[in-house]
Amino acid sequence: MPTDPPRLVLPAPTGPPPPGSRTVTTDDGVDLHVEVDGDAAAALTVVFSHGFTARLAEWELQRAALRERARLVLWDQRGHGRSGWTRLTAATIDRTGRDLGEVLDATTPTGPVVLVGHSMGGMSVMALARQRPELFGSRVVGVFLLATSAGGLVETGLVGRAVKVVRRLGLLPLYLRLLQLVAPLLERFRRRGTAIGRRVTRRLLFGADDADPASVRLVQQLLEETPWPVVMAFYATFLDHEETAALEVLRRVPVTVVAATHDRLTPAAHGRRLAEGIGDSAELVVVPGAGHSVNLTRTEVVDRALLDLLDRAEESGRRAG
Repeated sequence: MPTDPPRLVLPAPTGPPPPGSRTVTTDDGVDLHVEVDGDAAAALTVVFSHGFTARLAEWELQRAALRERARLVLWDQRGHGRSGWTRLTAATIDRTGRDLGEVLDATTPTGPVVLVGHSMGGMSVMALARQRPELFGSRVVGVFLLATSAGGLVETGLVGRAVKVVRRLGLLPLYLRLLQLVAPLLERFRRRGTAIGRRVTRRLLFGADDADPASVRLVQQLLEETPWPVVMAFYATFLDHEETAALEVLRRVPVTVVAATHDRLTPAAHGRRLAEGIGDSAELVVVPGAGHSVNLTRTEVVDRALLDLLDRAEESGRRAG
């Protein structure tokens, strides 16, 4: 049986921003909430990108583990946490990749950087690699991909077959638009904190033996903060998510891929394909029994893998120098 993880206490999503906060305004006018923490004098900066419907608070345990080791930059993706919202058509992984690049430019214009991404945050990292490959191997010296995928998330089952038919008929843009338009109506009738919501959270976000009731309630609270229009808009983009072209770029730097055997949102097979596609520069860490919230429920494993990546990135930098 796994040992109990450190208990996560979520900071409030509203009220005055905490110390170390700043705003980065994107080129399309969205205000992104950013927090800077850790050792300001450290040579290495670690930039954290959170997962779908979460916010930067999901990294609180990793933030504590790395605070003395590196300078830390954490940000809320558009429509999440304290960041501003956007038009529905800009709720795409392509756009969040550009957002990550603008956060990087604004907060860390020089010096080596390790990019960390969970779920949708990992997709944002891959999108940035495709968009700005010149950063990788120069400013970006390492990448940590946690419970994420380069594409093909909706290929099997009833939904997968339906999406294939919709694509074949050329109706996918219309389907995505309708999905996004119905979301505000659903938000009006939404109830948070329900027992059904807890069961869904338990099934989709946790693994075989890591779902104590307090953790399930906490993750449910975190994910249900995000309004349905945000949820539906970004879910729509996952249907077309494809970032395998980024894997060749990631080969330039040390990469760690963490996959969880009981992850129902981004199954472990996606992590294995990521590591295989990246090749020799990638290390694969498979966490038995864990689910999608592996950074919260298997904190010691994830922290160790992340610290090991920082060691590899620093060693790679010394050899290159």
